[in-house]
Amino acid sequence: MNRLATVLVASGWALLPPLGAARAQALNPAVRELVRPPVQPGKFRLYLLVGQSNMAGRGRVEAQDTVADARVLRLNQAGQWEVAKDPLHFDKPVAGVGPGLTFGKELAKLDAGVVIGLIPCAVGGSAMAHWQPGAYFADTKTHPYDDALARARVAMQRGTLAGIIWHQGESDSSPGKSAAYSLNLTALIARFRQDLQAPTLPFVAGQLPVFQLTKPGANGLATINGPAVRINTTIAELTKKVPHYGYVAATDTHDLGDHTHLDAASARLMGHRYAAAMHALQPKKTNSKKRF
Repeated sequence: MNRLATVLVASGWALLPPLGAARAQALNPAVRELVRPPVQPGKFRLYLLVGQSNMAGRGRVEAQDTVADARVLRLNQAGQWEVAKDPLHFDKPVAGVGPGLTFGKELAKLDAGVVIGLIPCAVGGSAMAHWQPGAYFADTKTHPYDDALARARVAMQRGTLAGIIWHQGESDSSPGKSAAYSLNLTALIARFRQDLQAPTLPFVAGQLPVFQLTKPGANGLATINGPAVRINTTIAELTKKVPHYGYVAATDTHDLGDHTHLDAASARLMGHRYAAAMHALQPKKTNSKKRF
């Protein structure tokens, strides 16, 4: 590292690589490049990434997942902005490739005039009950909802919150919890919007993967996982009830071999879908020229 770069890192900042640089990156980089976000909040669009492990990511990190885009940043665990690379999340040591990085890169492609700020807050294994004010999740010794709010507010000091993406439901795939999922997810969306003072904030939810919609039966044959199917139905039907809401399907995705977690390719596919759905919900630019 040259002297200038050393000084920048020591002072809390680092130089960005050239836009589109394809230099080799170390997998699971221990050293991240801290950066200064845009001065104009309107040019820095923030997205909150929440839910459980398939949002946090468990896919194997490959070289493509550590190639940076200078216009896609990540709020790290210390509340600093850095160039985004996988793993984005830090909920558990097994964090890997999730949909977030692809989501950010796709949004950056769709609008060349902005920088995308990703706020990773998903917590593997967390149920809907843990996404309530004051709720404590012992597995990770965190308060998922409160922590997400706190991190969002830190990010909003420098940028403009533009949306939330949510993937959760595995931990609520039981008869009782799935029956209450519609009410609970609707309440969660309203609570986020109220607490973040953003009543029209776009919210996109992801359905559970197809491979979770069946489970081994007592006879060893696959049987329908009714609660998971109910959760997916709920996620789709909320488009009729909740404004500024969209969802993405998890069809054509594959697991890591554990019947639970998306592999890296599938996580990236979900990232593309989240970006398309979020873009469709963004306020449309209007022509400022007056017509006479």
